[in-house]
Amino acid sequence: MEDYVYVLDYLAKGRGDLPPHKRNPIVYGIGENQFTLLELVPKDNVTFTIGERIYVGKDSEKRKKIAKIKGRVNYEDMTSTAHGEMPYVLLDIVNDHNERFLKFFNDSPAISTRFHVLELLPGLGKKMMHDILNERKKKRFEGFKEMCERIDFLRAPDKLIAKRIELELTDPNQKYRLFTRPPITKGHY
Repeated sequence: MEDYVYVLDYLAKGRGDLPPHKRNPIVYGIGENQFTLLELVPKDNVTFTIGERIYVGKDSEKRKKIAKIKGRVNYEDMTSTAHGEMPYVLLDIVNDHNERFLKFFNDSPAISTRFHVLELLPGLGKKMMHDILNERKKKRFEGFKEMCERIDFLRAPDKLIAKRIELELTDPNQKYRLFTRPPITKGHY
């Protein structure tokens, strides 16, 4: 379960596509660790900003803004605002936890003799993958900026990770899930 969630959208008056008697305030968020998409019920008289990091863990004393977690949702169940904000929020999460993603670049394995996990990153081809593998043999990467300095033509490795996460969240048919949980099937949380 996620302890912290980043806000993707806040609907103070509820979803407009529901009948008025079923509209309640709702927050859409994305989890910090497994990128779980969640629908959250806010406490009364609180406000949210998009991209805000909020606690949703089990310790009720620390939960200042969320009354309860309504449940997991799939990408298509969220608002267009949440869809539009997701790439920016994902990039923030990747940069806020860059050690985790540097570890991915430093330690990612081959899937088979002909296919490497790094090749699943959108925009990263075989040549760049080999450059990353060769450079990490020499010395572990210590930062995204340093990666770019050591590898010709590599720009924004944080964006490569964020795009992969976004792809896993938006496409339920992805065979490999490097960072996210599988999507929920309707009726199951």
